[in-house]
Amino acid sequence: MNANVMKRLAGIAAAVMFTVAAQAQSKMAVVDLKKVFDGYWRTKQADTQLKERASDLEKARNGMVEDYKKASEDFKKILDGLNDPAASADEKEKRKKEAEKKQGEVRELETSIRTFDENSRKTIVEMQKRMRESVLRDIRGVVEEKAKTGGYQAVLDTAAESINQTPVVVYTSLVGGSDDLSDGVLKSLNANAPAEGAKKEEEKKDEKK
Repeated sequence: MNANVMKRLAGIAAAVMFTVAAQAQSKMAVVDLKKVFDGYWRTKQADTQLKERASDLEKARNGMVEDYKKASEDFKKILDGLNDPAASADEKEKRKKEAEKKQGEVRELETSIRTFDENSRKTIVEMQKRMRESVLRDIRGVVEEKAKTGGYQAVLDTAAESINQTPVVVYTSLVGGSDDLSDGVLKSLNANAPAEGAKKEEEKKDEKK
């Protein structure tokens, strides 16, 4: 075996040993992101706010629908009046103009409801996305802090799923052990959760505004 081959083999062996040593020194941790996300008080607060916003939009829509129903009924009454044999020609002409005006009003209300529905969906989707991103920023911040403090080089999400809805982490012995950051992260996130009494006081203040 010539000297060049020996040098190459020695280089490969050194690289392999370095990689193995680096892997042995690296520390891995896990976190159940779904558990943390669902258990975080700000997630629950965001859900409540979303439901309240959706409820307000639904009430506004119901009012528009009631206006539409009333306008449709009025339009029908005007149409019925056009067929009244006792009505004079002038009266029928007057009712015809009223019918055309009311029909335009009905169509405008239909358009308004469709536009309102589209804008409402966008509002809820954007609000949900904005709140989710805010919550995830909080979680990532605490995870990174604990990972740095614990000397971890990587943290795996055990709740993550692939595009085929199969687990990304198929097996790990770290779940439930000292390297599972889930409970610690959740505890840190909920350390500043407002007390129930404080929540009610805030709600009262909001009602008075």
